[in-house]
Amino acid sequence: MGSEIRYLRGDATSPQAKGPKVIAHVCNDLGGWGKGFVLALSRRWPEPEAAYRRWHRERARNDFGLGAVQLVQVAPDTWVANMVGQRGIRTSRSAGVPVRYEAINTALGRLADLVLPLGASVHLPRIGCGLAGGRWERVEPLVTARLTDQGIPVTVYDHD
Repeated sequence: MGSEIRYLRGDATSPQAKGPKVIAHVCNDLGGWGKGFVLALSRRWPEPEAAYRRWHRERARNDFGLGAVQLVQVAPDTWVANMVGQRGIRTSRSAGVPVRYEAINTALGRLADLVLPLGASVHLPRIGCGLAGGRWERVEPLVTARLTDQGIPVTVYDHD
């Protein structure tokens, strides 16, 4: 049994922890980067957006797709995990929500495999619950099962 998720007020792009850190967030499967949490990431580091756009552009030759994870190093002890957990983007209220819980679950499992060898903690906003339209009460158990139950420390940030 792992530890509990830690909740903090603050900015997930400046993780509050010692040692190696991975900032994880959910991307869509269309190659779109331009709204929500990704803007805060891009204000700090150009690499995650550039890597995501290249990953999408070259998707015929790589694993890009729902459930995939791309780890991008942005500092000696800090990485950003681009997790594809959103099908398309929300264009209208009637269209339903883009979040895909199965894809987030798969991505979190892959994230754990990448994070454990680094000995890193994971830092995230309430993934899938902003523009993707998901509900935290469905995402939180996935984070617990895939990360904290594996012994990975997780901090969730609620922006003021």
